[in-house]
Amino acid sequence: MDIPARMTVLERVPLFKGMAPADREAVAREAHERPLKKGDALFQQGEDAAHNYVMGWGRLRLDQTTPDGQNVVLRYMGPGDLVGTVAVLRRIPFPATPVAIEDSMLLAWSAGRTADLMTRFPAIALNAIEVIGGRVEELQERLREVATHRVERRIASTLLRMVRQSGRRVEGGVEIPFVVSRNDLAEMTATTLHTVSRTLAAWEQEGILSGKRASHLVIAQPHRLVEIAEQA
Repeated sequence: MDIPARMTVLERVPLFKGMAPADREAVAREAHERPLKKGDALFQQGEDAAHNYVMGWGRLRLDQTTPDGQNVVLRYMGPGDLVGTVAVLRRIPFPATPVAIEDSMLLAWSAGRTADLMTRFPAIALNAIEVIGGRVEELQERLREVATHRVERRIASTLLRMVRQSGRRVEGGVEIPFVVSRNDLAEMTATTLHTVSRTLAAWEQEGILSGKRASHLVIAQPHRLVEIAEQA
């Protein structure tokens, strides 16, 4: 990835918003590239947070192993997303394992280099506060959903989050442009595989989801999904 391509990636990253082009170029030059093949882990849960990453292209699934050994899918990450940043800023071990679900490329800065860049460019430090705050708000929202929402609302809300983060318009609706297994959805919504399969089948029969693309979910009626997510 050349420097202009790196700068294009950084332009859509919240950590570097509001920076002058020359400053953003300096940050881009400090990065090194980290390619990942499909199925590879970027790092392992529990490792020291030695690097801060930004997705250049590709997709990651963020997995976390609970104390009782259960795997939980926390979220999916795509171009422009920050990976491992909160752990680096808080100086704690990585809390989860990012796994490439397709060939990917990331930009990386060591924890020490990240600290140096924040000193040189205070905008990065200010943006970091917003980044951490945003992650906390997302976590609180998901905890509230698990505690108070019926399972159909939780599934709808999770799909809508994916649409907001990565959705793209296709013929017949809005596509989530990567494979999301029913088991992954069950883990993300704290329910069972049977419940997710039954719910998605019912929504497909109703026309909310399209069955035309076997590997990717297509939301044929996004407004109906919003209605379900907002039902009291």
